[in-house]
Amino acid sequence: MDQTAAIPTDELNRMTDDIIAAMKTVFDPEIPVDIYELGLIYKVDIDDARFVNIDMTLTAPGCPVAGDMPGWVENAVGVVPGVSGVKVQLVFDPPWDQSRMSDEAKVAMNMW
Repeated sequence: MDQTAAIPTDELNRMTDDIIAAMKTVFDPEIPVDIYELGLIYKVDIDDARFVNIDMTLTAPGCPVAGDMPGWVENAVGVVPGVSGVKVQLVFDPPWDQSRMSDEAKVAMNMW
């Protein structure tokens, strides 16, 4: 049997929900909002081998935790059941701006 067959839809949905929940445990140390709600996650791709590739950005390219945050995300997502591995790529195009924030993040930062 092919070990890299497509992931069943229900399992893919569960993994996606669990990956999002894991990313919501990672916070920008300077902002009291998780990276998912801040809109720092640009892409999450789960391949048939259950390897997760994530494109993320930072609120600013000079962010003091730029070297650490991808590892925090890899660690958080890497323990999600079913995930075979994780690679986080930092991207700066398109640049992040406040329009990417969720309503929840805007409330948390008193931006209403």
